[in-house]
Amino acid sequence: MEITFGQALYRNFLGQSPDWYKTLLLACLVINPLLFFFVSPFLAGWLLVGEFIFTLGMALKCHPLLPAGLLTLEAVAIGMASAEQVKQELAGNLQVLLLLIFMVAGIFFMKQLLLFVFTRLLLSLRSKILLSLTFCLAAAFLSAFLDALTVVAVVISVATGFYQIYHRVASDAGYAAEEHHQRATLEQFRAFLRSLMMQAGVGTALGGVMTMVGEPQNLIIAHAAGWDFTSFFLRMAPVTLPVLLCGILTSLLVERLRLFGYGVTLPDEVRAILLQNDRETAAQRTTQDRLKLWIQAIIGVWLIVALALHLAEVGLIGLSVIILATALCGVTDEHTIGQAFTEALPFTALLTVFFAIVAVIVEQQLFSPLIAFVLQAEPHAQLSWYYLFNGLLSSISDNVFVGSVFINEAKQAFSQGAIDLQQYELLAVATNTGTNLPSVATPNGQAAFLFLLTSALAPLIRLSYGRMVWMALPFTLVMSLVGFLCIRWLLVPVTDTLMQWGWLAAPHL
Repeated sequence: MEITFGQALYRNFLGQSPDWYKTLLLACLVINPLLFFFVSPFLAGWLLVGEFIFTLGMALKCHPLLPAGLLTLEAVAIGMASAEQVKQELAGNLQVLLLLIFMVAGIFFMKQLLLFVFTRLLLSLRSKILLSLTFCLAAAFLSAFLDALTVVAVVISVATGFYQIYHRVASDAGYAAEEHHQRATLEQFRAFLRSLMMQAGVGTALGGVMTMVGEPQNLIIAHAAGWDFTSFFLRMAPVTLPVLLCGILTSLLVERLRLFGYGVTLPDEVRAILLQNDRETAAQRTTQDRLKLWIQAIIGVWLIVALALHLAEVGLIGLSVIILATALCGVTDEHTIGQAFTEALPFTALLTVFFAIVAVIVEQQLFSPLIAFVLQAEPHAQLSWYYLFNGLLSSISDNVFVGSVFINEAKQAFSQGAIDLQQYELLAVATNTGTNLPSVATPNGQAAFLFLLTSALAPLIRLSYGRMVWMALPFTLVMSLVGFLCIRWLLVPVTDTLMQWGWLAAPHL
């Protein structure tokens, strides 16, 4: 029977998403302007933030770009944020957008090398505990010098390659395995990949907090405080080193005791398939293929050196990787080059929407009451409150934005004489650790986690918003608590000791 235009429009709206989800989104689109105009713009702003987080949680029902984009378009249309403020937020975060567009695409052209290296690693380490620890530590080390998003993009590329190898063989008509057994093997393999991805993700947080180049907000805070690379590391060390140690112990514990979805081993059938694929690939590898691996390895060295020394913006370095990898490895087809951008562009669009939400937070001054409350507290209590509020707000907002707002408020308080230089430096440490550590609680807390959630890999391995929160929970509790205790009890005495030893000097602001 022919359906009406109204029914056709409703079916087209958000496509295959559940009816209850469509209805709920329509209700939000009606409620938001009513709350904004007739009740309270402040409450409407916080409701919009909550709705955005909800769309992330429903990522497996519908890509968040659609519902979040509709909510944000309406918010700008009714005046919750101006288009000019959105443009300013995008301009201020241009380096993040360039990173997503070009760096993730650059990693695509290094897939052969990455799959070669990580296949050897996966097949040589039979202990899941040792393998997980290796992923966590490698991600932590790389994130201390590179960008966490780049590291996560590498791991996603590797995990996707492993999954595709198994799926290609398991889908073959000649693959001999009972359906029930094959399904159980697939679920175990998915759980195995989920745990490795989360270990790597947590590793990026553990390493990224330690240096001024680890996360975008670290660089902002370092410049505001007048710290160089070494000073930044030493200033953070009273907090970050104990957190790193406890994070590694937590990684070992959850794997050893098989808690929170960790501890799942690689199925023997999958190991055999990966081993066979590795042998076949090695046998078929020509001189030209081996040369490509060496070229990609050299490009990888260039990538690490360029990022560590900050020779250019991260996105531009990624563009150089694309140019070198395609030119030297003979990738000349426009269609193949275009495939490299398909993974990152939907997330880039979503992050643009997210910065529009940040514009609403700025214009409606949603954080102002919290910041005013913190700066009125006693100096010693300020550190604890700064850490807690940075952590809380970073979990529901953007840690780059939160870090920028809080360090600017602290700098303004210092310039007005409300706090002294020593307190300002300590607040800078509390801001950096607060935005980096508790923010692992939710995928929207860190861009690297959000990228993982919205990647093509997430639905393949059944990694939903709720599952990410659950698997991050032990690390959230340990890292947040240890960080708080270090801020409360270790930061001041250890910083004073480093000053007495002459390791730290007053900055030039």
